[in-house]
Amino acid sequence: MTHPLYEVRRDVTPYASVVLANNPNVMTLDGTNTWLLRADGRREAIVVDPGPEDLEHLKVVAAEAGTVVEVLLTHGHWDHSESAKTFHEMTGARVRALDPKHQYGGEGLGEGDVISAAGVEVKVIATPGHTSDSLSFIVDDGVNPAAVMTGDTILGRGTTVIAYPDGNLADYLSSLERLRAYGDATVLPGHGPELESAGRAAEFYQQHRAQRLQQVRDALGVLGDDATARQVVEHVYTDVPESNWPAAEQSVKSQLEYLRTH
Repeated sequence: MTHPLYEVRRDVTPYASVVLANNPNVMTLDGTNTWLLRADGRREAIVVDPGPEDLEHLKVVAAEAGTVVEVLLTHGHWDHSESAKTFHEMTGARVRALDPKHQYGGEGLGEGDVISAAGVEVKVIATPGHTSDSLSFIVDDGVNPAAVMTGDTILGRGTTVIAYPDGNLADYLSSLERLRAYGDATVLPGHGPELESAGRAAEFYQQHRAQRLQQVRDALGVLGDDATARQVVEHVYTDVPESNWPAAEQSVKSQLEYLRTH
């Protein structure tokens, strides 16, 4: 029986289901999406982003997955990766990530890798920017339209933070352009609901970033070129709750660096 705090949505696509972690906050939205990938009728699954260190959540994920054949991480932020070692020990499945400190029981993961298991194929593309180790996964079962798993690069609601100094705006803009090329592929994000079109979602993010960059330019024109990131946040991010300002400050630092170098 599924624990009532951990929502399970089966068949979000014909090959993807999701278990929602019980860690909602201003950064994680409704909580972290732990994705299970398998072709119809398979009793094994690939698990993407096991989430925070929450044993009840992991029990639900393991029960839904059956036999876990691979664990993949979109990136190393705690709300996606904190439980990776525990889940590896629970299931015996290797955990693969770009950052070596989040790899358990097997090899790393990076651009161009292809994982074929549980009746699906997962192609890895590097999409740095939110963090330097951010990856996205193109998922295909050979029958149904492909989907793109975006971690925190594209969210199901709102926009994401550039986690400066590890995150980099120039890299992020390049990653959005890359994801835009996937057109009508469904977005399976790390937080929030799925989106119908990777192309439209990436375009929206590009427009948002261009707008914010112009707002920062305008703010510097008022505040002076030596304005701090906090001063810029207070000037520009009046449409964002103050509880989100620390995250906004990270993005502003990345924007200021971008404006200095481009």
